[in-house]
Amino acid sequence: MRSRNRRMMRAAALLAAGALTIGLAACSGGSDDSGSSLADAGAEGVDDGSTLTLWTRAPLEKQAKLLVEAYNDSHENQVELTVVPNDDYVAKVGAAAGSNGLPDLFAADIVYVPNWVKQGLFQDITANIDGFDFKDDINQGHLSAGTLDGQEYVLPFVLDLSMLFWNKDLATEAGLDAETGPANLEEFAEWAKAIQALDKPDTYGTATGLNCGGCLVFTWFPSSWADGQEVLSEDGTESLLASDTSKEIYATWKDLWDSGAVLPSSKDEAGPTWTAAFTEGKVGIMPYPATLLSSTPFDVGVSGLVGPEGGASTFVGGDGIGVSKDSKKAAQAWNFLSWMMSEDAQVGVLAKDNDVVSRSDLADNEYSQKDPRLITINEVAGQGDTPVAINFQQAFNAPSSPWLTMVRNAVLGDASTIDADNDEITAVLSQ
Repeated sequence: MRSRNRRMMRAAALLAAGALTIGLAACSGGSDDSGSSLADAGAEGVDDGSTLTLWTRAPLEKQAKLLVEAYNDSHENQVELTVVPNDDYVAKVGAAAGSNGLPDLFAADIVYVPNWVKQGLFQDITANIDGFDFKDDINQGHLSAGTLDGQEYVLPFVLDLSMLFWNKDLATEAGLDAETGPANLEEFAEWAKAIQALDKPDTYGTATGLNCGGCLVFTWFPSSWADGQEVLSEDGTESLLASDTSKEIYATWKDLWDSGAVLPSSKDEAGPTWTAAFTEGKVGIMPYPATLLSSTPFDVGVSGLVGPEGGASTFVGGDGIGVSKDSKKAAQAWNFLSWMMSEDAQVGVLAKDNDVVSRSDLADNEYSQKDPRLITINEVAGQGDTPVAINFQQAFNAPSSPWLTMVRNAVLGDASTIDADNDEITAVLSQ
């Protein structure tokens, strides 16, 4: 079993060297004239009616709004939330950091957290986190991503996991066991073809984002992990995506594409609408974000993402959050973070909304007990991974990444260039 904590700490060191370069002025000491520093925050921080600012990216808007509304309804402090389009977020944070204009609190995609910690964008909250008696129960992947030289800078904001979702009505109509789900990748393909064979108007077996590197990382990497196969080398500079396991994954999706069981618009889907057809009831089964469980308007089955041999895994994504270097209300900002990790927030807000909690000791709660799917999601969270490398963005997420080239050649082409395309990914990772 891989050690995600060790990998994330190693990744933090790797990312420290590169990727995002921001010209920063000297970091703020994190206190205002009244001395609202983190050192003075105590266990719960200061709730004195201050106005706090918080930024998040659009994919987590629903959860962010729920948390902020619940906090504002129960505290003297008030948080003003700004939701930024995903594609604009990195540039907005970079510009604000360079001009000492960051908000009091801001969330960051977990892939970027180690880099932004190294750049000095967050204040050190080690002592505050150490004050939690449940520290060991906080998602360790997110904590490790925000740890540098033994100091901790972020907490989990919202966990987003990739899971296998299926439309129970369509599965039942196709004669499939809608309560159990596919046991391996071959059965996943059989399900997609069976639902396609229903020949329902504008309805397809499965869907993906074949022009969205981030979507494919999020949903295809776990099929390798489920079989015990790594996707990157130990130091994050070599791609292992030409393995026999990876080739079987590509071959499965190529067969599905060639057979017409994949939503046609998947070919050009770059990310913004990659889950829309499933949510509309037009796709039978697909890898899907766990955060969308509560907004899916029909009965769905849920499992971990399966590999060629079976197993189950997930991409542990989502965002971390911390107090910015520019905040002059650090103790008040900590009040929000401390509350965010409380049972009131984790269970009373997130679990109630069918979202994944960030504390393992709260995974079995009054809401998950009513919905076994939430227990499944929480259990699979511990079997996932979060790969990070210095040039991860360029290698995988960029619109012209070699990873996208590999997948498109393997699924839409003749699959003859997998090894060469994998070498191109390695060339970018090792720069």
